[in-house]
Amino acid sequence: MASKMGRDVSPRARRWEQPVVIGAVGAVFCAVVLLPLLAPMLAVVGGALRPESARSLATPGPWLLLVRSLLLAAAVTLVAVALGTLLGVLLGRTDVVGRRVLLLVHAFPMFLPPFLLGLGWFTIFGRQGLAGGEATARFLFHESGHVAILGLAFAPIVFTLTALGLWNVDPGLEEAARVVARPFRVATNILLPAVRPTIGLGAILVFALAFSELGVPMFLRVRVYPAAVFSRLGGIDYDPADAFLLALPLVPIAALLLGAERRLLRGRPFDVLGLRHRGREALPLGRWRWPASLACWALTVAAVAPLLALALRAYRGGGFSEIDRWIGGSLFNSLLSAGMAATAIVVLGAVVGHACARSLPGSRLLDAVGLLAFVAPAVLFGVGLIALWNRPETRFVYGGIGIIVLGYIARYGIVGVRSLTVAISQSPVSLEQAAEAFGAGYLRRLLAIVLPMHGRALVATWLLAAVFCLRDLETAVLYYPPGLEPLTVRIFTLEANGPEPVVAALALVHVLVTAVVLAAGGLWLGGRGSR
Repeated sequence: MASKMGRDVSPRARRWEQPVVIGAVGAVFCAVVLLPLLAPMLAVVGGALRPESARSLATPGPWLLLVRSLLLAAAVTLVAVALGTLLGVLLGRTDVVGRRVLLLVHAFPMFLPPFLLGLGWFTIFGRQGLAGGEATARFLFHESGHVAILGLAFAPIVFTLTALGLWNVDPGLEEAARVVARPFRVATNILLPAVRPTIGLGAILVFALAFSELGVPMFLRVRVYPAAVFSRLGGIDYDPADAFLLALPLVPIAALLLGAERRLLRGRPFDVLGLRHRGREALPLGRWRWPASLACWALTVAAVAPLLALALRAYRGGGFSEIDRWIGGSLFNSLLSAGMAATAIVVLGAVVGHACARSLPGSRLLDAVGLLAFVAPAVLFGVGLIALWNRPETRFVYGGIGIIVLGYIARYGIVGVRSLTVAISQSPVSLEQAAEAFGAGYLRRLLAIVLPMHGRALVATWLLAAVFCLRDLETAVLYYPPGLEPLTVRIFTLEANGPEPVVAALALVHVLVTAVVLAAGGLWLGGRGSR
């Protein structure tokens, strides 16, 4: 048996196989992720900065705009955490009426670009909207509208993480508390403190996404720092050197967010995402059940109201009949780039995720690198990709769909790493140890034992990564090649001059594609799980 499993690899080769493979994959992962983040600094040091550009950060204007953007992101985070935590507790652990349906419906907007939801709210509350007027338009095209739209758009992130955290709380601890305390005290004194790290993780993610958001503030004409950098790359203020310089203050922001995540989770970045305890009795709300249910249904309706408004606008204006004329190749570009990137993310995530799950040397560093890319402001990433790849010798990458795929892999690689780390860490390591004892090398253990055992997790990770790539706007809009724009970018560029019904119809196409991908994945995974 031992000779059969290990005859093609010598003992010396088997001993070096694991560190070599993990080191090679880790080096590729770090290069794809870190080089774009470091490229703006290298461009400035390398002389790409003109003297007149250097003076831009010497004035108070950019710094005041940066502070303003950070405050807006903090306000969005407060709204999202308040709504998401409330819904996470009510839908995750209480007997709210219809909570299974509410869980699915309320989580769906999390997978959509906030810009599409902003278009929907404009259709409702714009000056000529379904329920709009001068007062609603003033609120919408203001910092308050910006905070409200993004707060509602990102609340499902906190809601989902809070629900996952509640499902992981030890049932024995909860049951002991329920013997001597009412449900409200159990929720406030036991459940919420137990899931504080999960809520904190949600807050960090929301802050990072809110600060990176380009579509909503530009549509609402709210001045934010990332938009100022974007204008140096594709607007009347075109000045790439100035964009590189303005991107530099974003580096410490990314580092601070990474440090906050590490400190919050205290070295346990994967514990909050598992599903260790599922089936348990819901906390009874008693006489508060129906008021709480009505509140949950109202918030869920508010979350999907923009989509309904877009559908009505497209239907009334005949936008659906014009889709073929306006969509071009953007849908194909989105599906192709998302599919290619998701495949690469799963491959990288399988190796790095396995290393993280088994606490192998260097794994925490790789996880930190991936998370740094995700929490870094998207405009920093876009500027870095331009500085790194926009040169004659790499024109074949920068001028094709490859640059979009590379950007997606770099920014969303952590999705594959974290998802597969959680899945693999919940499986016994004894099978791998037994195979190793009989002479199986690292690659053989990974390909013949680990990956087949987690086939459903691999598919789920691919679907999740693909959806994240499909929803991306703020990264791809900075560097997409002409004629290869994804659907989100197509909608964003048409919003200013395209017919409103057509823009609404294209937004609904994106919503439908996302829903189909999620539904197909859910049905396939559910079907496989029942066998």
